[in-house]
Amino acid sequence: MEFVQPIREKEINEQVKNELLKQGYRDYLIFVAGINTGLRISDLLELKVSGIRDKTHISIREEKMGKSKRFFINESLQNAFKGFIFNMDDTEYLFQSREGKNKSLTRFTAYRIINQACRNVGIKDCTGMHTLRKTFGYHHYQQFKDFAILQDIFNHSAPSVTLRHVGINDDYIDRISANFGL
Repeated sequence: MEFVQPIREKEINEQVKNELLKQGYRDYLIFVAGINTGLRISDLLELKVSGIRDKTHISIREEKMGKSKRFFINESLQNAFKGFIFNMDDTEYLFQSREGKNKSLTRFTAYRIINQACRNVGIKDCTGMHTLRKTFGYHHYQQFKDFAILQDIFNHSAPSVTLRHVGINDDYIDRISANFGL
């Protein structure tokens, strides 16, 4: 089984954003929301406008774990949402299918959108929808160096799961192996 990887370089994240903007603001916003919240794609795609309009937090019941969770909406994400939902009704899905307002985008379609944008900017590593969550985790760790917080954000049962999940374990092992010699 091949594991998806985080996008470790901020410049590459910006390139993916720009590529997605060419396709449309909805596609761009899926990526931006994913890498800024760490939400699973199944939870992200179920968001409705009422869940974010005039809110500081996204409150959900996680589909996978069944647990209630609250995520802060940072300022840049609030601004991105605000312009996007301006003319939308509260009952509409945030990430609508092209089939209509009452249907959310499917995981498969979201995967195709993100994966194609990643390929277009030259990302060859295995990418998937979990790449967004892992990218959030990787950069959160790089900035704050706090696995306990990430473990809580992700609802992981053990630090080892969080380490593997965000690709820190691989980076760390590579770094210490490169500096080790007898």
